[in-house]
Amino acid sequence: MKYGFIKVAAAVPAVRVADVEYNVLEMEKLIAMADADHVEVMCFPELSLTGYSCQDLFKERLLLDKAEEGLMMLLDFTRKLDVICIVGMPVQAGGLLLNCAAVIQHGSLLGIVPKTFLPNYNEFYEKRWFASAQDLNPTEIYLAGTQLLLTPEPTLFRTEGGVKLGIEICEDVWAPVPPSNHLTMAGADIIFNLSASDELTGKHRYLRSLLMQQSARTLSGYVYSSCGFGESTQDVVYGGNAMILENGKMLVEGDRFSLQPQLQVSQIDVERLRTERQTNTTFINAQRHYQARIIDTKPLQEQHEFKLTRTVNPHPFIPADEDMRETCEEILNIQTLGLAQRLHHIHCEHVVIGISGGLDSTLALMVCVRTFDRLGYDRKGIVGVTMPGFGTTDRTHDNATTLMQTLGISQMEIPIAKAVMQHFEDIGHDSSNHDVTYENSQARERTQILMDLANKLNALVVGTGDLSELALGWATYNGDHMSMYGVNASIPKTLIQYLIRYLAAQKEFAPQKDTLLDVIDTPISPELTPADEEGNIKQKTEDLVGPYELHDFFIYYFMRFGFRPQKIFFLAQQAFAGRYDDATIKKWLTTFCRRFFNQQFKRSCLPDGPKVGSISLSPRGDWRMPSDASNTLWLKECEEL
Repeated sequence: MKYGFIKVAAAVPAVRVADVEYNVLEMEKLIAMADADHVEVMCFPELSLTGYSCQDLFKERLLLDKAEEGLMMLLDFTRKLDVICIVGMPVQAGGLLLNCAAVIQHGSLLGIVPKTFLPNYNEFYEKRWFASAQDLNPTEIYLAGTQLLLTPEPTLFRTEGGVKLGIEICEDVWAPVPPSNHLTMAGADIIFNLSASDELTGKHRYLRSLLMQQSARTLSGYVYSSCGFGESTQDVVYGGNAMILENGKMLVEGDRFSLQPQLQVSQIDVERLRTERQTNTTFINAQRHYQARIIDTKPLQEQHEFKLTRTVNPHPFIPADEDMRETCEEILNIQTLGLAQRLHHIHCEHVVIGISGGLDSTLALMVCVRTFDRLGYDRKGIVGVTMPGFGTTDRTHDNATTLMQTLGISQMEIPIAKAVMQHFEDIGHDSSNHDVTYENSQARERTQILMDLANKLNALVVGTGDLSELALGWATYNGDHMSMYGVNASIPKTLIQYLIRYLAAQKEFAPQKDTLLDVIDTPISPELTPADEEGNIKQKTEDLVGPYELHDFFIYYFMRFGFRPQKIFFLAQQAFAGRYDDATIKKWLTTFCRRFFNQQFKRSCLPDGPKVGSISLSPRGDWRMPSDASNTLWLKECEEL
């Protein structure tokens, strides 16, 4: 395991019912493929050595003996292989016959896990042949040359890298209280399910939902392998489901109804799962009384170079295409309802908002319009203020005024150059020196205008700053950093573009469509320094602070999972391969770590604003960090990348 990833596989071999030797040979082919691919743990379907649908043949001594011989064949085959294999087989313990999972590695039988819940309905009559783990007293058995304890006690298998593996079998996960509940509460990082689930109309959809829910509820990885082609079709058909999930997300899924064997491989981020558990107090409280016995697997014989094979989304805040409409509408509704409640609570029907023609103020304006429409307020109660300064360009100014005119809100224009020049004279600042004083004086002048107007109009100042700017501290303290309610406070810059594009596609905003699309295409800029000779934006934020798509990527993995710079850098290499080279990623990751720590003081006094996703920098309910915390450890690791 490296960077917290462990490589796992769900195998669906070709099978002949009751032909153990054939089944073993087919399983060996997949084991060899998995080991060559450096898979660390793999599982096969339920009763994979014999075939699941043997029915009364499970009472035959010959079949049971051959199953044991088949296990010995697999033990011999895996003697020099590192991959941990979990195979299904019938196991006799005294007067009980149990449906079991056998865990093998390096030619050793590490342990046996019996099935707990046996179906006894419709076409499944497992209780006719098998006993439940609940019927089992701890029993010493001798199987395939190995003496071991067979027990109903929850059992975990721990890898050399410290990953804990739990096992349940088919019906177990359908039970009201699945064994995986206990296993994950006792520390299992990944659950392996050896299954034999038949195909019925609509069942697969329910099964996917069930596994996604179980994986999410237990904050675990889940590897599911079910019987496929070759099982008896006397009354039912087995489709060969192979799925690997992580905390409710489907990582890979095999082809159902395939006539060919399958080996579905993916990497599960155990570090990510453990971070989720550490921060989930409900999970922590739930697991306090659960225990399981631990069986250690064998040390690896070979060390291989680690390669990440799973896809890393470069834009983790952006919803998938099929979810885009629903997610955008949900985010906008959260923003709208938050602002509506605040206005309703303080009996206010007026807001003041600075409109620059940029992304943030455009989204905030659209939220104000939606809010007023929902409340039945007159849009004239929205006072949009343009405040052209030294760097304002015609493009942004025109977009701002066009938006306000077509939306039917109240408009004001208050140039700030004269007031700022007077301020420079008052404090003795040379206006030809375009330093931070030159820039921030403009931002604070604009905020002062908005605040004073709000007092005059009995209105609320709506803030426009977004999550990305707050994380980087890219806001003037007590300037655009401050408002009376910040509707964009937990929305990253990359997502704002999608929200505006979504709004532009809505029929109700057809008159604003062209303007909204041009706002998206306009370079991001605070416009605090003069434009170039052709009147175009000269001060481009991403040239100064770095690409927002990189910073949003850093924000997500730093805040959501607490990953260290080394892992964030590694993930960014995969996500942005061919787009940014290593030196560029390192440069802006270092910038992020430096600014995130140094700018915490700005986040310690943020105004209220609605939380729309899993990440927020609110000092009240989410991110709590000392303003004087040192960034030395993070910057040192960045230097070593």
